[in-house]
Amino acid sequence: MDKSMIKGVVVGGLAMVVLGASGVTGYQVLTQPKLAEVVAVKEVFKTEVTPRKQCEDVVVRRQAPVQDRNRVVGTVVGGVAGGLLGSTIGGGSGKTLATVAGAVAGGYTGNQVQKNLQQKDVVATTERRCRTVNDKSQKLLGYQVTYRLDGQESTVRTSFKPGPTLPVINGEVVLTAPAQDRS
Repeated sequence: MDKSMIKGVVVGGLAMVVLGASGVTGYQVLTQPKLAEVVAVKEVFKTEVTPRKQCEDVVVRRQAPVQDRNRVVGTVVGGVAGGLLGSTIGGGSGKTLATVAGAVAGGYTGNQVQKNLQQKDVVATTERRCRTVNDKSQKLLGYQVTYRLDGQESTVRTSFKPGPTLPVINGEVVLTAPAQDRS
């Protein structure tokens, strides 16, 4: 055999090996799945808490300021009225005793009546009261997707809600949003 024939056989053999390998690779690429079946999709949320100030006007009742702390007016008016009433009773020295007793009893009663009136004398004012309340909201983080590829189930998180299938390239699931879903 001459050299050129040997070269031809070697080059031809190499070409057959290359073509055979590419055929096997091409067959493997052709037989790989193009889609993964989506088995389940679950939304994943995060709870966000936002504090804010909430104020309201509240009516507050307080005892009115007392003008006569010692209740002198009630004591004097009660004493005079009691003395006048006591003076109508009896005669002579009994009349004097009745007048004094009436004045003392009337003074005490007048004092207590003024005390009760002062306690019931209230003033209503409006006060603004504020407190912090927390507003809660849900933020969608993404989707927990369970898919089946080549008979095996796997779970991934995506930023988009997938359809019934996910694309597969070179045996790997594509986890980017389809072009029409991107914003």
